[in-house]
Amino acid sequence: MLSGIINLKKEAGMTSHDAVFKLRKILKEKKIGHGGTLDPDVTGVLPIAVGKATRLIEYMQEEGKVYEGKITLGFSTTTEDASGDVVEVTPVSPELSQEMVDQTMATFVGQIVQIPPMYSAVKVDGRKLYEYARAGQEVERPKRTIEISSFERTSPLVAEGDLVRFTFRVKCGKGTYVRTLSVDLGAKLGYASHMSKLERTGSAGLTLDDALTLAEIADLVENGDFSFLRPLELGIGDLPTVELTSEEVTEVSFGRRISLKSDADLLAAFHQGRLIAILERRDDLYKPRKVML
Repeated sequence: MLSGIINLKKEAGMTSHDAVFKLRKILKEKKIGHGGTLDPDVTGVLPIAVGKATRLIEYMQEEGKVYEGKITLGFSTTTEDASGDVVEVTPVSPELSQEMVDQTMATFVGQIVQIPPMYSAVKVDGRKLYEYARAGQEVERPKRTIEISSFERTSPLVAEGDLVRFTFRVKCGKGTYVRTLSVDLGAKLGYASHMSKLERTGSAGLTLDDALTLAEIADLVENGDFSFLRPLELGIGDLPTVELTSEEVTEVSFGRRISLKSDADLLAAFHQGRLIAILERRDDLYKPRKVML
């Protein structure tokens, strides 16, 4: 059975589920999952877990993500991105300066509260929000606290008639809707806005520089080359690590609790460079939560 992590470069027009489905066919492997959903129009890094690595997806998803994109000030859309219908138009004043934009972007750094967009997969009463949206229904959406590590403009402001566009880079935690971040920034500046382009350039420790498309992976597989499969050890996310002795490895392999000098709730336990288990703290001992042997 194949096991490991793939740095997939998702192309526009496919869902994350589509990408997994196609990889199952290419690799002839059923046990495949992804480490963080990307909207169909969003391109970039989609971490893929294969075989035993699928047991680490929850930790891959916890690690920070990096996005680069473009924001358009001047009109908003139903979907908060370029694919939606225009909702509101607010011509941008020529007095808007780069300093004003930068200062406002800085106010989003840290822990902030977001309300997910109606066109999203967040569930309310068992139904996804986009299902309500498509039926023309508006429902109360749950607020969520997210973490923004950095949010910066990466180009000059470009005026196009009554619109202003600029590119940005954001580093954020799990559950962040960059579309909503773009809309909230516009609102703070006093304008309707939307996210007009987005690409994920980093996720789960993987970067866009060496990501492979489905076609590139298919070519490698056809030639019997599986070098694109990275060690599952990369899937531990931000978990603290601990080195086990041979005796401790044996105890963990039998599901027994062991004593370790740590106060972390979860630990990624290694032995000679190999991931042995994910351990969870129970009172003063550590119990195997997932044994990877």
